[in-house]
Amino acid sequence: MRFDIRGWRAPAAALALAILLAGAAPARAQQPASVNPTASSVKEEQLLDQLKNVQGRVSIPNAQAGLLIQPAGRDWRAFQEGTLPWIGGIAILGMLGALALFYVRRGRIPIAGGPSGRRILRFNALERAVHWLTAGSFIVLALSGLNITFGRALLAPLLGPDAFAALSQWGKYAHDFVAFPFMLGLIVMLAMWVKDNVPGAIDVAWLRAGGGLIGDAHPPAKRFNGGQKLIFWAVIIGGAGLSVTGLLLLFPFVGTTMAGMQLAQIVHGLISVVLIAVMIAHIYIGSLGMEGAFDAMGSGEVDLNWAKAHHGLWVEEEQARERGAAAGRTAAPAE
Repeated sequence: MRFDIRGWRAPAAALALAILLAGAAPARAQQPASVNPTASSVKEEQLLDQLKNVQGRVSIPNAQAGLLIQPAGRDWRAFQEGTLPWIGGIAILGMLGALALFYVRRGRIPIAGGPSGRRILRFNALERAVHWLTAGSFIVLALSGLNITFGRALLAPLLGPDAFAALSQWGKYAHDFVAFPFMLGLIVMLAMWVKDNVPGAIDVAWLRAGGGLIGDAHPPAKRFNGGQKLIFWAVIIGGAGLSVTGLLLLFPFVGTTMAGMQLAQIVHGLISVVLIAVMIAHIYIGSLGMEGAFDAMGSGEVDLNWAKAHHGLWVEEEQARERGAAAGRTAAPAE
């Protein structure tokens, strides 16, 4: 008897399909009704927190070039693009607004008793040259630095992309190279004037009395009053901070890491905007705010009445020195 397999094909296929469906039913019963394919996946933030950074491999000597992503870089970018502009705007615009209100209320402070017509030397040529070297360098650094923080939002729409890119490029060159004359000026200024800027009890009294800016009284002061000493030490200490952090940025990764570079730029930016606000006040007092003040760094000679009002103790010391020198010349025996 021959066995005809063709008649069994259809029933066998049906039986096999039933077995497969029966085996798959328990597996389907274990699956949830709806599946979220990303619910259990690793989030990008979790991955970065775990790895700390995304590091590639490079064949060049600069291993830092392989660092692709790091979580701290996001915090640094948020500070540079958000926090620093707010701090800088509040400090600079706040200072400008305060000075404008002060000028409206007080006006320009005149020379007490009016100009005398007599002059006294306040700063010699070397002192004035060092002052203007440092001041001029700081102005270039301030403008080019402010362009980094505010230029894209304020200047780029006005100048256009090409002109703004060219301005920023030349501003970067100026910022890098003018930093060195600024640092030189700081060193020479410290050597010249540190002896005259040591704080004392007379400066505390000067500050309590408002320094002649509040009220009509002019508290006694030596060559530098309490306010000028505050400016001097703000420039020296702030300038030192700018110099150290600036050198770290000029020579990246020399003795520091990526985290150190980011910290240096944050500190550099904070000191910059605060010192710019302080210098705006200094420029105001030395020019528009007080009659006769600019002559000190202009010609170097100031009106005697101005000097007596703002630096009376220094005038007494200078006049006593002149009298002593004249008496010495008179007492010298004739040859």
